[in-house]
Amino acid sequence: MNDVIDKMTGGCLCRAVRFVARNVPTTFGICHCESCRRWTGSALFEVSVKTDDLTWSGAEHIATRATSDWAERAWCKECGTNLYFRQTKEGEWFGGTDLPMGLFDDPDGFSLTHEIFVDHKPSGIPLQDCGQKRLTRDEVVALNPDVGTT
Repeated sequence: MNDVIDKMTGGCLCRAVRFVARNVPTTFGICHCESCRRWTGSALFEVSVKTDDLTWSGAEHIATRATSDWAERAWCKECGTNLYFRQTKEGEWFGGTDLPMGLFDDPDGFSLTHEIFVDHKPSGIPLQDCGQKRLTRDEVVALNPDVGTT
């Protein structure tokens, strides 16, 4: 499998917001933190793309909200589709935009590499261990102390 996909497209449910992503990693992660669970209704299955490698159309339909002192989330104002999570404060994960996998027109070709907040995962969500790195909340905070301020 290649490390990156040159170009992928995607967008919201009503198609008012579309994106072109370049240099898309072929890996994805899962976050089980309380914020992501509430935002998605289960867990965030995300592909992290460099913010500079994203081009949006329909940006006038994008609403954003700071969901902590260090990050924001965005959604489509027309249909409510969750569009991205982005760290806004310089730090470990700054410069990337986490896109929910379901936004991609073709979400195939990705491999799970990491799962975070595994100690916050509801017991009713069984996920197979396929060798992904699994981190608890404390381990995530050790890597990125801002996470502990949510």
